[in-house]
Amino acid sequence: MLVQAYLFFDGRCEEALAFYGKAVNAQVQTLIRFKDNPEQPGDQAAGPRPPNGEKIMHASFKVGESLVNASDGECGGQPDFRGFSLVLNAKDDAEATKHFNALLEDGGSVAMPLSKTFFASSFGMLRDRFGVHWMVMSPP
Repeated sequence: MLVQAYLFFDGRCEEALAFYGKAVNAQVQTLIRFKDNPEQPGDQAAGPRPPNGEKIMHASFKVGESLVNASDGECGGQPDFRGFSLVLNAKDDAEATKHFNALLEDGGSVAMPLSKTFFASSFGMLRDRFGVHWMVMSPP
């Protein structure tokens, strides 16, 4: 069995994919736009169709060996990423620092500065500019 995260960006999915590509070397695996849905509006299986068919209905991206799913799915105007964190396990302190700082770019905020702890050589928490909570750590 496999459990994967699915993030809804309320219209900012394409921006998020580009950001994560730079910040954590994310590689897009799948990208399906609403306009690519072969079902017609009103069909039972069609699902929602926003006015802008260019928006992303489904995407998946790899960060290292992990797959994360994403969509432009509506969140009532503001995505709410509370109650969970994405954990980035870096190979060393330098990689942890690089990704921690990159995830903070353009409006991220530090929840806990990156520092040495009893369980990790580097550990820190942040919210990126989309509101996604991250824990970044490297082994002791």
